[in-house]
Amino acid sequence: MSATATPPAPAATDHLSGAEVVLRALKDQGVDVIFGYPGGAVLPIYDALFQQNHIRHILVRHEQAAVHAAEGYARSTGKVGVVLVTSGPGATNAVTGLVDALMDSIPVVCLTGQVPTHLIGNDAFQEADTTGITRPATKHNYLVKRSEDLARVVHDAFYVAKSGRPGPVVIDLPKDILIKPAPYVDAPKAEAPHRSYRPVTSPNRDAILEAVRLLKRSERPIIYAGGGVINSGPEASRLLTEFVRLTGMPCTNTLMGLGAYPASDPQFLGMLGMHGTYEANLAMHGCDVMFNIGARFDDRITGRLDKFSVGSKKIHADIDPSSINKNVKVDVAILGDAGQVLAAMIEAWNSDDTPIAKDAQLGWWRKIDGWRSINCLAYTQVPEPGAIIKPQHAVKRLFEITQELGRETFISTEVGQHQMWAAQYFGFDKPNRWMTSGGLGTMGYGLPAAMGVQIAHPDALCIDVAGEASILMNIQEMGTLAQYRLPVKVFILNNEYMGMVRQWQELLHGGRYSESYSASLPDFVKLAESFHARGLRAKSLGELDDVIREMIAHPGPVIADICVDQKENCFPMIPSGAAHNEMILGPDQEKNAASVTDEGKVLV
Repeated sequence: MSATATPPAPAATDHLSGAEVVLRALKDQGVDVIFGYPGGAVLPIYDALFQQNHIRHILVRHEQAAVHAAEGYARSTGKVGVVLVTSGPGATNAVTGLVDALMDSIPVVCLTGQVPTHLIGNDAFQEADTTGITRPATKHNYLVKRSEDLARVVHDAFYVAKSGRPGPVVIDLPKDILIKPAPYVDAPKAEAPHRSYRPVTSPNRDAILEAVRLLKRSERPIIYAGGGVINSGPEASRLLTEFVRLTGMPCTNTLMGLGAYPASDPQFLGMLGMHGTYEANLAMHGCDVMFNIGARFDDRITGRLDKFSVGSKKIHADIDPSSINKNVKVDVAILGDAGQVLAAMIEAWNSDDTPIAKDAQLGWWRKIDGWRSINCLAYTQVPEPGAIIKPQHAVKRLFEITQELGRETFISTEVGQHQMWAAQYFGFDKPNRWMTSGGLGTMGYGLPAAMGVQIAHPDALCIDVAGEASILMNIQEMGTLAQYRLPVKVFILNNEYMGMVRQWQELLHGGRYSESYSASLPDFVKLAESFHARGLRAKSLGELDDVIREMIAHPGPVIADICVDQKENCFPMIPSGAAHNEMILGPDQEKNAASVTDEGKVLV
């Protein structure tokens, strides 16, 4: 056989029902938990689940939440998350979660029920064109019409979901395929090449050498890391830290990349982008060479494209070839896995004798330190016990108290101002501790994601930093927490507004607060109690620390309702369509800005 020939398919070993074949394939793929919701089309799988003890099933309250829970599980473990939903509305309810996983490169396999093969296309009860609907929502999808294909398709789906740029894969399963006998085929051996999908993981050496020479000759370099570093595994984050310290260069992370480089390290400039730090954004604006590893130059990072790092040399390393030169034209393209790229960069850096522009880079650090001195995340918290709580302070105290207690902590968020405050004020020194919806910005993500994380890490502290509007999107999952005794903590920054919408209306729409006030909110303490959880509330500064400590100490699920300043805005902020040097700073930073902002047009 030639080196490129497709290997023969593994021989079938025995016949089981289709549902039993699916579960055996999942077991052989290392699956230990499924997040799902039953229905008629998938009852054969649920019957098979009842008769085995290898795979745990978590009964969610909504199919969207099942996918978000699988995302949280996958993001925190590096494994593939698995979802099981029925046909029709079960599948369509999962679409938001699938697009979320696609945008954020999260490996998920979603099993969807389908009407029997002879009824497909007849508008049967609970029929939907699931493969058609999910084609743009997934990395790949399958409709299984032959029993002999079933086991191979399940194995194939896991390979596709986790290889290359990870993403969600749907397997649509007609009910008759689940009932009829089907042959079982073992998963292909790891070393066997896939017949069609073979993503490049090992980088080109010439591109690595060119990138190293550019960085060594640079006077104003910056290293910019995204979620691809985390997706590559913990070793990639360790190598990123090693490379940044080896070079002495500044490093910034995207929202999805937080934790890939330790936030406490002095070379870390903070988060980049629309609500990133002043120093990170101005360093990106003023750099002469940037090294992008595992990020895709999305609009929330680049701002106005024709003003993005004008004149700089751009190096982009990514495992997805379609991401390179898609939004930003680059000078050096490196196709490969982030971990392998970083290992190659370290080796090349140590062997290359190109002199480093040390004096120029010292001057660059002095400029960065000047930008840092603005203290762009400053806020004013009135210290009296009866004072209203600033949302920034609430997150900062949450971080500080969890640090004091020393527990392994995972943070998820919903979407909005609270999400950005969590990104700004909760320091992540390790990867896989931060779960948030970045690309799609899905309200309702955080609670089910925290649920999935808690399933994966039963002894860890899992906290969903939420807004009072977002949390209501999937509040029904409090029932799942109760059923499975999952001690997830929900930390609501309650300003009674859809905060980010209100902020944009204030700054960009003349203060016309159209439909952004959340009237008739529930009593979150009583709501928690109705779901067999603990409810807590802090109305003033003097109550905050005690509520945080009680929330963490309670052995079960908790909703902590933190009543915060309704009018507080999230700064810094790059307005949509503006450049990195056109940030809006808050009033607490205004007094520091004038003396150091020769590059930045600071709008206050």
